[in-house]
Amino acid sequence: MSEATFTIGHADPRIVLGSNDHNLRKISAAFPATRITVRGNKLILNGEESSFAPIEKVFAEIARIIQRRGELSDNDVDAVLSVYETNGSGDPAAIDADDPVIVSTPTGGTIRPRTPNQRVLVEASRKHDIVFAIGPAGTGKTYTAVALALAELRARRVRKIVLSRPAVEAGEQLGFLPGDLREKVDPYLRPLYDALGDMMQRDKLNVFIDQNSVEIVPLAYMRGRTLNNAFVILDEAQNATAEQMKMFLTRIGIDSKAIVTGDDTQIDLPQKHRSGLVHARRVLVNVAGIEFVDFDRSDVVRHRLVKDIIEAYENYHDDNPEGPSSGQQV
Repeated sequence: MSEATFTIGHADPRIVLGSNDHNLRKISAAFPATRITVRGNKLILNGEESSFAPIEKVFAEIARIIQRRGELSDNDVDAVLSVYETNGSGDPAAIDADDPVIVSTPTGGTIRPRTPNQRVLVEASRKHDIVFAIGPAGTGKTYTAVALALAELRARRVRKIVLSRPAVEAGEQLGFLPGDLREKVDPYLRPLYDALGDMMQRDKLNVFIDQNSVEIVPLAYMRGRTLNNAFVILDEAQNATAEQMKMFLTRIGIDSKAIVTGDDTQIDLPQKHRSGLVHARRVLVNVAGIEFVDFDRSDVVRHRLVKDIIEAYENYHDDNPEGPSSGQQV
């Protein structure tokens, strides 16, 4: 048995611990081999020494969230715990607080890779011009990709960011919807706006959009274009057809980079259409300069139940191979 003492930080310990020590009990349950005691802003750990570093990082990340926002939700605690439990909770080297900063936020915070595969995506993007990030919802694929794009724009290594998504629910028939182009596609592209909104001030984002330094467009509007000196992201790529995927990839011009994100188990296309994401993997797997990064449920950084939900669906599909598929067979 070992003992160690750490300082929580400058956050209010009452918020850190939660009402009636709710957060403390949740964190303690995640590290059952270690007894966690809090006195003021001091954290006293007794138990397995291997768990001390990840526990300290959990409290440090929680303190940073409180300092940025002045509050802490259950989902925040769950998200932080999901990162450090990804690798067994006892491996202090699994998630490194010294991971390189991707981009800084307007509130003074930083965005870093939070899981091993997010770290792989960062490295892959720096080494390859086109990267596919494939895996379940909640693994931070899109968020990490947007952060990488903004970092390239701020460093003036690209002149613009282009974010795109297939508008499957509208059948790409956007002309029949009311409003201008931005109003038509806003429901489909909102997650991309939200990610950018976390990383830069809203008024500056609006200026970038007005100046065309940041462009958010539906996939249907990419045809016929050549994107030079740009960082291009195609999100929800499982809902692009094979023809649309080829069209998108051949838009990439000189001095440009692209990240394609998607979940090949969540395909919403009509059965007669092939998923461009699945098809591209088969066609491009041996093309030099293109890298595929696979995420799995261990990378989930949303509510802790999301990981369990994904596992339950995977197990159900394995046990019921003749039942409804989790994705299309193409």
